Amino acid sequence: MNQSKIVIVWFRRDLRLSDHLALEAASQQPAEILPVFCLDPALLESERTQSPRLAFMLQGLASLDHSLRQRGSRLVILRGKPKKVLAELIERVGASALFFNADYTPYARHRDETIVKALPIPVHRFDDALLHAPGEVLKANGEPYVVFTPFKRQWLTLTRRIIAEDYLEKARFYAVPEDIGQPIPTLAELNFRSASIEFPPVGEQAAQQRLQDFMQQNIYLYGESRNRLVAEPWRDTRSASSYLSPYFRFGMISPRQVYWAARDAYTRATQKSAKASVEAFVNELIWREFYMHIMYFYPHVTTRSFRTEYDDIEWADDPNGLQAWKDGITGYPIIDAAMRQLKAIGWMPNRARMIVASFLTKDLLIDWREGEKHFMQCLIDGDPAANNGGWQWAAGTGTDAQPYFRIFNPVSQSKKFDPEGEYIRFWVPELADLPLKFIHEPWKAPTLPKDYPPPIVDHQKARQRTLEAYKAIKS
Repeated sequence: MNQSKIVIVWFRRDLRLSDHLALEAASQQPAEILPVFCLDPALLESERTQSPRLAFMLQGLASLDHSLRQRGSRLVILRGKPKKVLAELIERVGASALFFNADYTPYARHRDETIVKALPIPVHRFDDALLHAPGEVLKANGEPYVVFTPFKRQWLTLTRRIIAEDYLEKARFYAVPEDIGQPIPTLAELNFRSASIEFPPVGEQAAQQRLQDFMQQNIYLYGESRNRLVAEPWRDTRSASSYLSPYFRFGMISPRQVYWAARDAYTRATQKSAKASVEAFVNELIWREFYMHIMYFYPHVTTRSFRTEYDDIEWADDPNGLQAWKDGITGYPIIDAAMRQLKAIGWMPNRARMIVASFLTKDLLIDWREGEKHFMQCLIDGDPAANNGGWQWAAGTGTDAQPYFRIFNPVSQSKKFDPEGEYIRFWVPELADLPLKFIHEPWKAPTLPKDYPPPIVDHQKARQRTLEAYKAIKS
């Protein structure tokens, strides 16, 4: 057992050193900091965990490990149930306290409560992942909000915490002996197939660069251009998408860093439209917080509709339709482009997510849970709360849900948000040579392009079927 005093910082979905509230608190202790990450079998064995997001996370771990080695330490990788492997590590090094940042999913909360009760040392938790943690944004009667607009109104009245700074200079990191922990594993060593995705740079420094670049210019275009469908958002300078969500997902950047950068951009804006664009971006940060609060207070949403009456919808049993949607061969170019983009880069713009979710749940009348699971398997930014909230919104079963009778027309959505057909031509190359007047509706061309299928469903007929299914629940 090491004779110096040691405290453990347990990294989870906060893979950074800057503005890290648990790390800041640990640095104030008269002790050396032992950085730890647990590869939890419950998460690795989940059907919702697949190669794309796991590969992104492993690269994030490598980046964090590199930063720690520059400070004379390293990231200790533990494999096994966190309660067991953390207890073993605590006993081995004689750690005097455990610090970590809270997560708000039902599984994480149960796991953390079990650990707090089981460990023989003090455990310190911090609300780092949100600007306002569950319980801070409540109605006057103490109840949580279930509608976004009043939640936002109350959220905006609160005081935001400033960025934590100047603690890394005084933080003393433990020089970890080589026989503690394991190396960062490969996908193959975790029994996952390789991820055939080319990621942009991963890690805290990459996240900070992405934030800086976005705040210089594109945030001022966000309001009018965020719905533009772009093929490769980190390469296309016209994209007003921040593309911060993968970094947000693993805490390679903090919500405070993003919020205060946006506030700074707002003060620099000279035009009313630019200020409105910044406000539109902050609005998305608030949606992220809203859905985390919903999952915290209403954990049934992980498996059921928020509005539980919609659990009785008679969804279609259509495995072929589901597979065609997953593979991007529905015969609707905008749907197929988005689904192929998802498979290729593990990401798609928010507008595309809404379009394909509406198509699955309203055109094909397939249970939203099928789509929600597929997204979690494919998205590198797959966040349980935001993904669940978005799918339930599209299906009309959640909070603030669009009315059940509002059903996206995939053709009109395509014409509006990919007017020149660039997005379609990039991701559906068999349509690349099609004239613009047919790119959104190739079945109207004199001859259907070779190797491209006709539509698997008639939108108008499908719309009527869906209206009837939902009306049956309403009545």
